[in-house]
Amino acid sequence: MVGKAEALCGKENPRYVVSSLPEKEWDARALYEDLYCARGEMENRIKEQLSLFADRGSAETRGANQLRVYLAGMAYVLISAMRRIGLAGTEMARSQAVTVRSRLLKIGAQVKITVRRVWVHLSEAFPLQAVFWHAGARPRY
Repeated sequence: MVGKAEALCGKENPRYVVSSLPEKEWDARALYEDLYCARGEMENRIKEQLSLFADRGSAETRGANQLRVYLAGMAYVLISAMRRIGLAGTEMARSQAVTVRSRLLKIGAQVKITVRRVWVHLSEAFPLQAVFWHAGARPRY
């Protein structure tokens, strides 16, 4: 089946779909937007997990490599939840996991611990301070 799908993301952007699926089952536009774009999004989520070092198998034992994969998987789940809950409504709500990690979590700060509080002092030059504090304030239970 060869068809033309237009109006991708609200713009006219012609795409040609070649598939072995029967033409009666799928409209070309629905095939592209509903099936193939969804598959591409799934592949992007897998690539995001690899950006958190899930693909490194450089440890001496298989158990250590397996632990690395587990920890990378848990890190991805935490960053995904942080995007969905803590970063909702901010400029980083749709950022990739590696971007959240490098721009929002991998920052220098001074941490002071007292008997009753933990103080986190960020640099005044940190451009994403408002986003950082917004993400920390959102998940209140």
